[in-house]
Amino acid sequence: MLKTSLKSKTSLELKWKVLISVVFGIFMVILDTTVVNVAFPALRAEYGASLNDSQWIISIYVLAIGIATPLAAFLGDRFGMKRVFLSGLSIFALGSLVCGFAPSLPILIAARALQGFGGGIALPLGTALLFQAFPPSEQGFAFGIFGIVILVAPAIGPITGGFLVDQNLWRFIFFINPPIGALGVFLGSRFLPDDKPDHKPTIDLLGLITEIIGFGAVLYAASIAANDGWTSPQVLMWFGIGVLGLVAFTLVELFVAKEPLLDLRLYARKVFLNANLLGYVSVVALFGAEFLMPIYLQTLRGQTAFQSGLILLPMAITGGFSIILAGRLYDRMGPRLLVTFGFALLVVNTWQLSLIQAGTSIQWIMILLAIRGIALGLTVQTTFLTGLSVVPLRKVAQGSSLTNATRQVMQSIAVAILATVLASAISPQISNFEQQALANNSSAPGDPPVAICQANTGGLAMVDYQENANLLTQAPPGGQLLGQACMENVAGFQRAYNVTFYAAILALFLGLLLPGWPFKWAGRRAGDGPSISG
Repeated sequence: MLKTSLKSKTSLELKWKVLISVVFGIFMVILDTTVVNVAFPALRAEYGASLNDSQWIISIYVLAIGIATPLAAFLGDRFGMKRVFLSGLSIFALGSLVCGFAPSLPILIAARALQGFGGGIALPLGTALLFQAFPPSEQGFAFGIFGIVILVAPAIGPITGGFLVDQNLWRFIFFINPPIGALGVFLGSRFLPDDKPDHKPTIDLLGLITEIIGFGAVLYAASIAANDGWTSPQVLMWFGIGVLGLVAFTLVELFVAKEPLLDLRLYARKVFLNANLLGYVSVVALFGAEFLMPIYLQTLRGQTAFQSGLILLPMAITGGFSIILAGRLYDRMGPRLLVTFGFALLVVNTWQLSLIQAGTSIQWIMILLAIRGIALGLTVQTTFLTGLSVVPLRKVAQGSSLTNATRQVMQSIAVAILATVLASAISPQISNFEQQALANNSSAPGDPPVAICQANTGGLAMVDYQENANLLTQAPPGGQLLGQACMENVAGFQRAYNVTFYAAILALFLGLLLPGWPFKWAGRRAGDGPSISG
């Protein structure tokens, strides 16, 4: 708890200064995520890496955030939230600089881990600063504004990243972060109130070690499962180590640590538990389009990274409109109706994406992504706010750290699972063929490495191969392999979207368990009540 509470100092001017500072800093973190997603195929081509190796560019970033976020509350309590928040932004900017100069894939992955560590410290503290700056009756609206502003980053990221990648300037997708980070630190230094902790907690070293072992081993097992098989001895060994690590972490936090990194007892609050379970499932349900669609558009359909960014743009635009509306309605009626409608929409939308074909109209894909953006705006921020609504204000940083850490780890596992499902549909012959094509690709790194379903061979379009396998026998040498590659890749994307479809159904039923209309909604005030059930 702070000696000088931000809440007591809050005025109309101050709370908006806090919002501006937090939004600007987090903007950089969100921007980098979407830029890298669009540039992912180009990064594979640049380093000549397989899908499973190069997925670490994304997975290690998310894993590092998941490992760093439990430290955020501890560091904020010990050194002050303002100081630690700005330090996180600085570390992220430094990691971006190293990414831009990375000469090899391992160095890039290591620098992405540094980025994730900085972002993992900044994200939960930014949320806690907002909660303390705004009164309970305005928190939904404030986070709606926060949401619509940070959704500018997913809109700008693919466009900017796509343009730079298409110009063979992919390193500048990282070089744009340091100036933004420097300005974010400057604004935060000027606008964020100074705070001095009245208590300096000790580090929960045993909890930190067991958390790193648990989450790290589980992610590593998921990442190698695509190549080795989910039942291979090595995969099972790492999964076993991960499960044991997580069990040990839980026991340490509940029964050993005097000042735990993560307050797992917050799960005793029913609303917090339900909202977080929903958040974990929604990560899988919503992440399909964000991870899978750029790969589909570039590798199969021959779209450039810039074109892919334009195609993904409607999802960010509609998400921006729906998230501000959700923030307004959340303050009045609670989360149940918003989340239920959002996931019902997502169920239908994901089922439609699971039917995707090699020749599906780009215009239709953009419509589906726009609908998906509405569901995104109604659900992700709403479930996050709902969980924190039953956390006492003095523990908001702890609740934010716990929610962010577990969500980010679930996201990284979801990427590994979807990559595995996608790769499982590719036969060894086609996998070798694609690797050869990738290695022999003479185009610029910004160009699609293998436009499998867009190419024309012998006058027969790949979409015809996909619709009628018998046409493969009529194709010239090489055309047969391209046609077969198109068929197998499309099947892989359909299977991956099926996974997200079932996750969306589960999320829909979990959403019905949240509080809100037609029953009374207590909002933020529930967090300061005496009942631990929430």
